[in-house]
This record gives sequence, C-alpha cells and structure tokens, in this order.
Amino acid sequence: MEFKKLLEKRSEESWKRFIPTLSIDCVIFSFHENELQVLLLKLRDREEWGLPGGYVEKIENVDDAAIRILKDRTGTENIYLQQFYTFGNLNRSEFAFEKYADNMWHKQRFVSIGYYALAEHSHVNLFVDEFSSAVKWHSIENLPEFMMDHRIIFDKALITLREQLNNHPIGYNLLPEKFTMPELQKLYEGILGKKLNRGNFYRKILRYDILTKLDESRKGGAHKAPDLYSFDLEKYNSALKEGLKGNW
Repeated sequence: MEFKKLLEKRSEESWKRFIPTLSIDCVIFSFHENELQVLLLKLRDREEWGLPGGYVEKIENVDDAAIRILKDRTGTENIYLQQFYTFGNLNRSEFAFEKYADNMWHKQRFVSIGYYALAEHSHVNLFVDEFSSAVKWHSIENLPEFMMDHRIIFDKALITLREQLNNHPIGYNLLPEKFTMPELQKLYEGILGKKLNRGNFYRKILRYDILTKLDESRKGGAHKAPDLYSFDLEKYNSALKEGLKGNW
C-alpha cells in the first residue's frame, strides 16, 4: 500500500485506539562487537533515522505500552526498561507531516515519554513493520542523521545512562552471561565516551567484589585467551543499592 494511504488508514484507527497527544519513544541500547549500539529505524518516506516508538492504548498503562513497543521491535519482553524524561516542545514532530491533512493522527502535537532499554544483543530479533523500510543497530560513534527531535532524545538517554552507571544494573543487562574484563572495560568506555586506564579499571572493578572469575577462558584469539567472568548478582545488586563508589 502507498505510504500516504497507509498513514491515512491507520490514522482513523489510531483516533479510536490510542490516547491523543501522548506517545512513547524508546532508546534501545545494546553492546556488540566491543561497541555500544542503539537501535534505529527508517520510515518509508524519509531518509533520516528515528527511534522506535508508538502510542498508549486507552485501556493500557504507560509502562505496559513501552513493554509492548519493545516486544514489537525486539521480539522479547525480558529487557531492562527505565523511564528517563518527557519531551514536549512545541512542533517537535508535527512538521514531519506538514504535507498531510491537519486532522491526521500523526500530525497532532505529541508529548513523548522517553524510555531507555538495555538489550542483550543475542536475544534480539529485529522486525521491520509496515511503516518502516529498515531497522538496524548503529554504533553510537557513527550515528546517521535523526528525524524530528530524536537526536535530542538519544542524547538525553545517553547522559542518563552515564549518570546511572553506578546505581543501575547496566553492565548486567548489556553483557552476555560470560564476558571478559576487556569487554567490560569497552562497555564502560562506550557509555562514558572516553578511554579508561586498563590497570586502574581492573583494580576498581575487582575491588567492588561484584564479579565471579570462572574456571574457563575465551578461546579463538591470536593472543593469550582472556579469563571469563560473570556477575555475582546478589553482590552486584547489593553494591548498586549503596552505589559503586568513585568516578571513572
């Protein structure tokens, strides 16, 4: 179906199904190939990329709507989810549909609730819906042009992630069950946006006593196989309640 006609058809359905003027935008982070990545999509009639999002049904809690949207995009509900900010500037999204009739659902002014999500990469199955031409992971070091105000939403989510690094189970939700110390350091560097001294990082992490060193190593590299670790979840959660002390 032609994209314009599809939007017009879905507009009629949306007025009946969803709460007017309220939307959700999700910044879905993952860690893959030693880099922090974010999930982006491209609408069928646009060249810019955007964040996965949607609307809140009239008989639905807001958090449940965010979980539904995440499941539609990633194929799983088992993802760490955190509400982080509300975006409501005038004309933040309306201009993207300026060629459409004023009564079209998507052209209305929306106040958007921002959520960030932490997805373990191997658990995610990407899905291209009827509105999109592509859905893919992008390194946060090489981001494309964003549509609407989605770059502002992304930047705020990344700042929030940095601020909450010592108080929320971010590493646990982004890394696989077994990981190496270099992978953990790369994750922290990706979130913080800076290089960390290897020795200082290792000493600080081990001092927190939140890791269990496993009796196995990562095979297949050209160099000495690095040891594998896992999080001691009980100690990790206990430490997060107090906050991991010190700056990075």
